[in-house]
Amino acid sequence: MGKRELERLSALAVKKATVAGYHADGGGLYLQVSPTGSKSWIYRFTLNKKEREMGLGSYPDVPLAKARELATASRLLAKSGIDPIDARDSQRAALQHQRTFAECAAEYHQTHQHTWKNEKHASQWTNTLQTYAYPVFGSKAVSDVSKADILAALTPIWTTKAPTAARVKQRIHAVLDWAAAKDYRRNHDAGIWSQIARALTAARGNRGNFAACPYKDVASTIAAAHLTGSEDSAKLALEFIVLTAARTGEVRLAEWSEIDFEEKRRIIPGERMKSGNEHRVPLSPRAMAILEAQKGKHPKLIFPNAKGKPYSDMAFTAILRRLGHEFTVHGFRSSFRDWAAEQTSYPHAVCEAALAHVQRDKTEAAYFRSDLFNKRRELMNDWATYCTIGN
Repeated sequence: MGKRELERLSALAVKKATVAGYHADGGGLYLQVSPTGSKSWIYRFTLNKKEREMGLGSYPDVPLAKARELATASRLLAKSGIDPIDARDSQRAALQHQRTFAECAAEYHQTHQHTWKNEKHASQWTNTLQTYAYPVFGSKAVSDVSKADILAALTPIWTTKAPTAARVKQRIHAVLDWAAAKDYRRNHDAGIWSQIARALTAARGNRGNFAACPYKDVASTIAAAHLTGSEDSAKLALEFIVLTAARTGEVRLAEWSEIDFEEKRRIIPGERMKSGNEHRVPLSPRAMAILEAQKGKHPKLIFPNAKGKPYSDMAFTAILRRLGHEFTVHGFRSSFRDWAAEQTSYPHAVCEAALAHVQRDKTEAAYFRSDLFNKRRELMNDWATYCTIGN
């Protein structure tokens, strides 16, 4: 092929391409632009009188130069009578069978070594997997690690060692996602994590803790609650509880004096906190809108009932029961924590601070005095967005 038949696109043209469809670079290589604007590389070829298309990766993960290299290699295979798709699949299968979960975890750890805060943190990352995951599926091919395997590792420690279990789950998740991105894990289904979360929530409930709404159902539950015949203040208070990941009593008895409208925050006095410590709560735009809607209803209470008194816990439970739900209002704190662990990359300490959990390690607590307020504001804004638009 001559120069005119190849390399028709430039790097700048690829970057600026917005028209949906196939844009030819030559030699069977095309830039595919979807209606949503995402871009990927396609190699078209004919083998045994049959036309086929082979994906070469998404742009910009695969730049123009790399796409041309891949297309050239595939073109040479096709000319030799070898189906490049079959060749790639065979190579992937070989790679998959060569790597166990433990090997992938080690490679992931090495690749991300620059992200560890210190040597202790790096060793803890590996040690938790060695202790809880490797005995169950460490020697298993990473493609074969299943939901049952993950649950077998996590369920025994999910309630007895909750913080450790959450970290182990995050690390297993990270390794499997990385393995899928490297094509080491075949038929990877990112949706398994919502199923695992539900199973672990059930395990938590079976041990006497608060039944929780699956985080993917939180937005629809809030929307449905607003359609019930309950008092408006009760419905808004329930939503405020969810948005701020608060305990029920912290919102039932909320007072206007605790709200700083200028700074968009609430300060709950220590005497009404389980920890006994004052707690600063960042307020998302939706939480602020709820407060605006409640102005003028009572001189002291933010969420008064029709008689001007605080609601009872059962007022909020009644809303959920009207919707046919068995989970508890307090369980929304678990919904938030599961969402933060599954769907975000916020550090463990930030998520725990949002729930006003007391630092269990007294030595660490002595040095870690910040309440991470600014980080928590970002987290709670993201949570409020999720609760509004859903999953």
